[in-house]
Amino acid sequence: MAAAAEPGARAWLGGGSPRQGNPTSSPELGAGSRSPSGPGSGPGSGPGSGPERAGARPLSPAAPGHSFRKVTLTKPTFCHLCSDFIWGLAGILCDVCNFMSHEKCLKHVKTPCASVAPSLVHVPVAHCFGPRGLYKRRFCAVCRKGLEAPGVRCEVCELHVHPDCVPFACSDCRQCHQDGHRDHDTHLHHWREGNLPSGARCEVCRKTCCSSDVLAGVRCEWCGVQAHSVCSAALAPECTFGRLRTMVLPPACVRLLSRNFSKMHCFRISESTAPEPGEGEDSVDGSAPAGPGREVMALESSKQTLKIFDGNDAVQRNHFRAITVPRLAKSQEVLEVALRAYYITEDPQGFQLQALPAPALAGNTGASGKAWSGGTTEEESSRGPGARDAPSITRVPEAWIIRALPRTQEVLKIYPAWLKVGVAYVSLRVTPQSTARTVVLEVLPLLGRQAEGLKSFQLVEVLMGSRQVQRTVLADEEPLLDRLREIRQTSLRQMSQTRFYVAESRVVAPRVSLFVGGLPPGRSPQEYSSLLDEAVASKAGLVSVSHVYSAQGAVVLDVACFAEAERLYMLVRDTAVHGRPLTALVLPDVLHLKLPPHCRPLLVFVNPRSGGLKGRDLLCSFRKLLNPHQVFELTNGGPLPGFHVFSQVPCFRVLVCGGDGTVGWVLAALEEMRHRLACPEPAVAILPLGTGNDLGRVLRWGPGYSGEDPFSVLVSVDEADAVLVDRWTILLDAHEAGSGENSVADAEPPKIVHMSNYCGIGIDAELSLDFHQAREEEPGKFTSRFHNKGVYVRAGLQKMNRSRGLHRALRLQAGRQEVQLPSIEGLIFINIPSWGSGADLWGSESDSRFEKPRMDDGLLEVVGVTGVVHMGQVQGGLRSGIRIAQGSYFRVTLLKAAPVQVDGEPWVQAPGHMIISAAGPKPCFKVTWHLAW
Repeated sequence: MAAAAEPGARAWLGGGSPRQGNPTSSPELGAGSRSPSGPGSGPGSGPGSGPERAGARPLSPAAPGHSFRKVTLTKPTFCHLCSDFIWGLAGILCDVCNFMSHEKCLKHVKTPCASVAPSLVHVPVAHCFGPRGLYKRRFCAVCRKGLEAPGVRCEVCELHVHPDCVPFACSDCRQCHQDGHRDHDTHLHHWREGNLPSGARCEVCRKTCCSSDVLAGVRCEWCGVQAHSVCSAALAPECTFGRLRTMVLPPACVRLLSRNFSKMHCFRISESTAPEPGEGEDSVDGSAPAGPGREVMALESSKQTLKIFDGNDAVQRNHFRAITVPRLAKSQEVLEVALRAYYITEDPQGFQLQALPAPALAGNTGASGKAWSGGTTEEESSRGPGARDAPSITRVPEAWIIRALPRTQEVLKIYPAWLKVGVAYVSLRVTPQSTARTVVLEVLPLLGRQAEGLKSFQLVEVLMGSRQVQRTVLADEEPLLDRLREIRQTSLRQMSQTRFYVAESRVVAPRVSLFVGGLPPGRSPQEYSSLLDEAVASKAGLVSVSHVYSAQGAVVLDVACFAEAERLYMLVRDTAVHGRPLTALVLPDVLHLKLPPHCRPLLVFVNPRSGGLKGRDLLCSFRKLLNPHQVFELTNGGPLPGFHVFSQVPCFRVLVCGGDGTVGWVLAALEEMRHRLACPEPAVAILPLGTGNDLGRVLRWGPGYSGEDPFSVLVSVDEADAVLVDRWTILLDAHEAGSGENSVADAEPPKIVHMSNYCGIGIDAELSLDFHQAREEEPGKFTSRFHNKGVYVRAGLQKMNRSRGLHRALRLQAGRQEVQLPSIEGLIFINIPSWGSGADLWGSESDSRFEKPRMDDGLLEVVGVTGVVHMGQVQGGLRSGIRIAQGSYFRVTLLKAAPVQVDGEPWVQAPGHMIISAAGPKPCFKVTWHLAW
């Protein structure tokens, strides 16, 4: 067998620089000339080895993989390279991916065709596609057509595709962590083509590079630099992460050995955002050969629609592509259209179409009808499949399956699974005698590793699916030609997405960190181990408890087996302990010793239920602007997993996206985790998403987020100053049971809560409790701040006639002095000069009895309100509250049960004592004095 390097590989590697990489998919894409798709393509590979589709010879050798031809334009059309209007009636169109170009621009085209893009990816990374949605003025990255119908997008990168184009999407998502496969420390630009924001300008020529008419222009998914696809070659290949370089967690500093965990699990993306099962697989295509499957229009009597399957797997799942061809089309023409529907540009002479009878559609994939191919006789080839019996227009479309003809030999591309090697891949001729062992034996000398011995290497088959990348180690005696034939029988599309690597057969010690939350709090490590053994039958030899968070009822497991980690992950998610469902998260390891000196990564917490459900969009935006491993959804495990991941980072910052209650939740977790953090006092910034947002107001983050640019938000966080804010501890000790209508039957155990904003007892807490209960009953109605405030108003109007009796139901002690209370209905302890959506409850008048309030003076102000009318007057700026006391230590004795709220979180407190005192170190908040958004 002869071994040779592909010309395309030499063209890419000759300069030794990845700068020539194609800017439309991945920083590691090769940029050789036209390259045949699939691992078995190449010179001398027998039938189907030709790189060009018959009858569509490329017009430009610089266009990688395209099948360009001149077409007559019948409607306004724009060039996909320069995005200018194409004047005249002639344009250049790729028959496979619909790339349209001026004839003058053709020589500058570097964007690869969708048929060869998978073969150019250096490090395959699967995408995280979310649910279907309407994305206006967006274009599909596969077929390049507009997303008029609902489309899907990747939650991690800016890839937009039609649902039925998902199986053909290139597995070129951002590489956000090291997983033991071709890891590297140098980070390159990750280019994504098209869908740029309006007004985007090229970094090189400073001209407009965006387009609302076609898929044009490129953008780096990490640093955000934008350019024309031609101009991008002039930029340095290394990516510096742009303006957010100090906030991004570098991928080289994150390690996650995930194996077959999906990317949705690795990035902790909740299942509610995942596409429905089977979504993006079935496709019905109109007249366009490779476009998305949308509504099939009524056909002319001279045309018919055929169902095309690409293998046994598609037949079993009933996943097909529909093509429209003339009834009298020749078999060669029908076969070419069928291959283009699956983005296959190999020579049709190597394939044939087999008619599928009814039993095959029912699941008998072994059955096949009459076969015909491009190499049939003239009489047979003059009639297409629809010309045999001329079915009527209303007849169910015929079903055909594409089959590859047997091949006696193939040229197989073998990629090295390590970096810093002189070639991208080598090509070997595979015969029926070739096995995985013989291929490795021939490849090693070409890669300069022959001295290390055959036993140190293995052949790995990698399926580069758009949703998941799967790796399989081939047995030494595996016949490769039979394996290639088996893959083609299963799916021709799968064949084009399969790659073979020669890898070192070193034993990698698997280690997966699994966070388990929702356990009963206050247990010992041994009790948690026994509890998990009983609930999910964890294997003691493979699973160990590495971290215990007893107060939160959570543990982190170290699992030394991938299969056991996957089993535990699925079991824990479906398990409840003491009636409480458990939470399971796969956590990465942050390699803190590799962090750059200037790097202070931002830990982001987002509450998707806050802010009229704007949190969901922010989650997706921050995952794209930063590393998704540093963005945590609070409804999926709370803030504890995020602090655990960042526990060894020497210096980091925190951004909390939510209301005042969410901020208090995160700060409480920070208090409990402080002694375990290498950075015990991180600065905290706020993106206010709640209804009142009082803390966000006093820190000048605004009254609430209303859809501003997330990038500008991050820039403001980076430029903000730091201030200290007092933090208070409230001890709740219910020592006796009450009596009466609002009593609590049993005394509650003592507990501690933390406060940053205010603590209310009485009427204001009762209104908060009514709002909280209404939102819990119908959360779907609370999607806007205006509606939320309306609920508050309605609840207040119902309580306008309440009598003033709170002063008789409690006693207040400031320090060692008893405080005489006036006739009030609400008692409020305030730490910041904002209450009830920005009202100044203390007032601005000077008073010789008290000091001027500040957020960091170590003092609390105590104010009373007489009822709902008084509260409304305060919020309208007509009155202030009744000033009662000021101090650093308070003791409240509740004589009967009363509603209490702390930072917007309400409950009914049983009779007993409430002791308010200063907490430990004051949290450091980020405050912006120049609101940039």
